Amino acid sequence: EDARMVQFVDDDNSNRYYATYTAYNGFRIFPQLSEHDGGPILKIRTLMGTGARNKGLALFPRKVDGNYIMLSRVDGENLFLMKSKDIRFWENPVLLKGPRFYWELVQVGNCGSPMETEDGWLVLTHGVGAMRQYCIGAVLLDLEDPSKVIGQTREPLLVPTADESSGYVPNVVYSCGGLIHNDLVVIPYAMSDRVTSFATVELQPLLKAIKE
Repeated sequence: EDARMVQFVDDDNSNRYYATYTAYNGFRIFPQLSEHDGGPILKIRTLMGTGARNKGLALFPRKVDGNYIMLSRVDGENLFLMKSKDIRFWENPVLLKGPRFYWELVQVGNCGSPMETEDGWLVLTHGVGAMRQYCIGAVLLDLEDPSKVIGQTREPLLVPTADESSGYVPNVVYSCGGLIHNDLVVIPYAMSDRVTSFATVELQPLLKAIKE
């Protein structure tokens, strides 16, 4: 479930592709990591450590200060940040952000791996508010120290409209990752687990709104 895929740049500037996802057998969940370097083999590992639990793990697209960095939702309610020298083992999650605004009072989490901009790490977030309505917002983190939150959207970017509110999981818009292309943030998102659509938002006005 909820595969968060990212193109990762190694220390030698080579690329590989990772995906964090939730393996679920109907009773238990295990956070997994798939790795692909362009060859014929796809490696799959179970992530370990006190920080590798619950859903919503998302890997940064490169190391920061020599460490792998991961977003998580360890307690199922708040957004956490973790650092590790070993991509398989994650300990000591640090609280990054809790619910703040009306549309995220029940729960806040990430919607995929951060996107690097000149102003900071742009993170799409999901918030759960009243009537378990899922919305999508955004947070900006410091480039050199991602544990510092620069700002966030006060209002959500995406809210389920009337024709997006019915489905297998009703009243939900949800994404597992966006990308930046030609100064647009492209957001693929699911409507109530029924169908997928795409939204775009201009990058610079979004960053300005977050910082204000």
